[in-house]
Amino acid sequence: MYCGGLAAKVNSQKELNLNLSFNKNKDFFIGMLAEQRRLKILELIREEGGARVSSLSKLFNVSEPTIRQDLEKLEGEGYVTRKHGGAFLKSVPQLVQTMTLEHLENMDKKRLIGQKASEYVHHGETIILDAGSTTTEMIEGLALKQNLKIITNALNIVLRLGAIPNCTVFSSGGQFKPPTLSLSGEKAADFFTDVHASKLFLATGGISFDAGLTYPGFNDLYVKKAMIKAAKEVFLLADSTKIGKVSFASLGGLDLIDYFITDKSIKDEDRLRFQEMGVEVIIAE
Repeated sequence: MYCGGLAAKVNSQKELNLNLSFNKNKDFFIGMLAEQRRLKILELIREEGGARVSSLSKLFNVSEPTIRQDLEKLEGEGYVTRKHGGAFLKSVPQLVQTMTLEHLENMDKKRLIGQKASEYVHHGETIILDAGSTTTEMIEGLALKQNLKIITNALNIVLRLGAIPNCTVFSSGGQFKPPTLSLSGEKAADFFTDVHASKLFLATGGISFDAGLTYPGFNDLYVKKAMIKAAKEVFLLADSTKIGKVSFASLGGLDLIDYFITDKSIKDEDRLRFQEMGVEVIIAE
């Protein structure tokens, strides 16, 4: 969480190294137009909750005064609040107080995907739920199952499923991210070291046949890799608008997933490419 102008317990150099290590498309950020850069900065802040000027300067390969101008522009447009060497998402206090997620686009598709995903969970299973607006839509269906063990890094999921007697819910530790109401970073990843689950229901920021699964934030990569390692099967949950989208950091190729649950708007050629890569596509209708 961005606190007092600093990203709490996050080392900016570690963020940079992690991005350079995982993002196959890092050169994309060098030399981009100012408006493009501001949109990417906003995308990052909407995911992480806040960002430092120094980290953004290194990431985009521009001067710190340039980044300050970008943040000033975003503040003027009402998206962020600048403070102490960085900026944080203006809506953070309201999001946390109301337990509302930042990313609520395409909710009609996400509800269908979440409902379909819950059909693949059986009584008595141990499953992992990634944080995200689409995985959150599994809650209603999971409430009908018996004797589930659910492991998650999403605080909103913990609070909602924790109130249901037939679910035993385990939460990771880690760094709190207000926009996604989640816990991330290495501490969250360590929680999954000795976990053995039958299924993981994974969220993503973007899906590319070249760059793989990509995300706006950095710290999530640790925990998502640990979740994948802990599960026998991986179900990716994402609406079709995510296909072709590339974000900051790449988790890895599409060979990390076994099933892809999406909506009926997926293109036939994209569906075929997933199948050729050994990923079973499931349509939520």
